[in-house]
Amino acid sequence: MPKKLVVICLINFLIAALMGLALRFSFLESIGLNYRFLTHAHSHVAMLGWVYLMLFTLFVHYFVPDKPKNFTRLFWVTEFAVVGMMISFPLQGYAAISISFSTLHIFCSYYFVHLIWKHARSTSFVSGKLVKTALLFMVISTIGVWCLGPAVSILGPTSAFYNIAIQFFLHFQFNGWFLIAVLAVFFHLLKVEDSKTFRQFYLLLIASTVLTFALPIQWFAPHISLIWLNGIGIIIQVVTLYKFLQILKPRHVLVFEKEYKLVTYMYGFALVCFILKVLFQTVSILPEFSTAVYNHRNFVIGFIHLLMLGVVSGFLFAFILKSNLLHHSKSLNFGMYSFFLGFVLTEVLLLIQGIMFYFGTGIISHYYLLLFLFSILLPLGISVLLFNIIKHKTYAT
Repeated sequence: MPKKLVVICLINFLIAALMGLALRFSFLESIGLNYRFLTHAHSHVAMLGWVYLMLFTLFVHYFVPDKPKNFTRLFWVTEFAVVGMMISFPLQGYAAISISFSTLHIFCSYYFVHLIWKHARSTSFVSGKLVKTALLFMVISTIGVWCLGPAVSILGPTSAFYNIAIQFFLHFQFNGWFLIAVLAVFFHLLKVEDSKTFRQFYLLLIASTVLTFALPIQWFAPHISLIWLNGIGIIIQVVTLYKFLQILKPRHVLVFEKEYKLVTYMYGFALVCFILKVLFQTVSILPEFSTAVYNHRNFVIGFIHLLMLGVVSGFLFAFILKSNLLHHSKSLNFGMYSFFLGFVLTEVLLLIQGIMFYFGTGIISHYYLLLFLFSILLPLGISVLLFNIIKHKTYAT
């Protein structure tokens, strides 16, 4: 993997984490920035500067043998769009400049899909199919973005149409593009071959991804049919998880025994978070729980972080740790364990406080201070990994 590109992705992740830390500090002291504007910056840099660009780098590294210069140029144009959002969103929120950079990023992503479709040469039917499916979901997700303008002008920013358009983008970015993309790389590294089990897993994965979108629609346009569709989607998702574990079982030696311990732990971390994601979504079959999730922000933030920091970033870290971009050392272990501990502590705190809000039993003593202090461990872990890679002299090209 190109060291320079991975470093840029991690710098973006570090900046997103520091923005998140600032958001949590804002509950203790004024930070002089609009909270909502900074939230937009935090989410855009995390999604598009860290996850998107890291997947970009991995796809080119593993699936494009000739590596045309167009990809490198496109990476830097995309990073320019990310930096533009990084600066403009905290200052003005959604306005002309930030929207222009967001639009540039979308057009860059379309060109990326075109280039991958043209140049990708996967030796595996399995990874090739997952790569193309992930990219299709990424393109499909942007339909939600293009609907935002008409939604605001016709029905207003508080309308169901506007909110569903946002949820459409987020759902198919997270559960379609990001999740399936990391699975594509994971299956490629495990050399998963085509089989009846994989084909069943693939069809079930697509069906569950589409059907579980019924839940966010239900939040803004309630209907009994949506509850049933989400329920069917969740049942299919549980079966998908079972098929996934079936695929993994004969390859557990590759995952857990023939790797550095830190890589093994990171794979285990990502897989446990993936299982927890499915379990938490399964509970949303209960209408009362799905309503509670929507009404209590702690649950929403906790679930998004479970997917983005736990599953997706867990896999991305494992892929980086597998490479020879870094030196395995005690300091690296400290950094990764710091990230892991920060993630677990903040997730548990968000969950406990969310339950207390739900039952109306008040707030944990020093809750916002604890949340801020635990959150420091996240950028600390990223910083250690970043410093290790920068300091390491030999790396893959």
